[in-house]
Amino acid sequence: MNVTATDLNRRAVPRADFGRVTVFFGEKNGKYPDANQVIVRGSDTQAAFDTPIVANHIGAEFDRSDVVILGHVHEDHMAGLHRLPKAPVHVHEADLAAARSWEGLRAAYGSDESYVADMLARFKRDFFYVPRPDAIGYTDGAVWELGGSRVRAFHAPGHTAGHSVLLVEPEGVAFIGDIDLSSFGPYYGDASSNLGDFRRSLARVADIPARVWVTSHHRGVYTDREKFLHDLAAYIGTLDKREQRLLDLLQESPKTLAQLVECRLLYPPGHQDLWVVDAETRSISAHLDEMLSDGRVHVDESGIYRLG
Repeated sequence: MNVTATDLNRRAVPRADFGRVTVFFGEKNGKYPDANQVIVRGSDTQAAFDTPIVANHIGAEFDRSDVVILGHVHEDHMAGLHRLPKAPVHVHEADLAAARSWEGLRAAYGSDESYVADMLARFKRDFFYVPRPDAIGYTDGAVWELGGSRVRAFHAPGHTAGHSVLLVEPEGVAFIGDIDLSSFGPYYGDASSNLGDFRRSLARVADIPARVWVTSHHRGVYTDREKFLHDLAAYIGTLDKREQRLLDLLQESPKTLAQLVECRLLYPPGHQDLWVVDAETRSISAHLDEMLSDGRVHVDESGIYRLG
């Protein structure tokens, strides 16, 4: 899909500047379906971190980007790629297939055949989705020298297999992506997600040597480390609350996985969308697997879970 700046409604985009780094805030501080855009202006190269919907409203300051570095691959982080067809796109190798083709992205999501056509149509309509078969893989510790500033990748999987934190040096700005510290809590409902990896990433993120932390969604920018650590602890605490909800549901009565999915863990009861049942199933299964391994939950041959 070819969409130019004149094809979209232009608006003044709020911003925050940290030396060579600019954060452009998406609608409602980057609330999904939008997100926050980070641009780093090196003396030799300009880099864009992810490309959310707001990228389409920035204009020349975004369009002159020489390179795109994706912290991870999801539809809301690819909504401006169509504007930079000649810019190299770098993505962690674990998310590389998802960036290169729709088939790869669908596999990473684990989308069911019953809704995959509708999902693709929505992504094309709402996110100007185009795959990047030319995407280039990077690994943990990768460095991009931009001239006066550099970007360093810290692999932080869990949300996706390749999710990474991008640290700008020497400015000390860490783009922590979808470790977004929102009240919704961590999301690990894709086929490529992993709850255990997410827990380990959350335990390490505070050790990244940053002075500013930027989230893709909701929170935006932190410049106060104590506030950042407070909200990070609350975000991690959501995992315990979800675990307790499952235990409470099983204390009420033994249940199958399908019955637990009907009760909802991530979303409010009754909430529906194309991928909600799949996401709930995978997320609940991840918690059940942890509780099965430590004996708090047992499952019988008919697939009924009960407290241990």
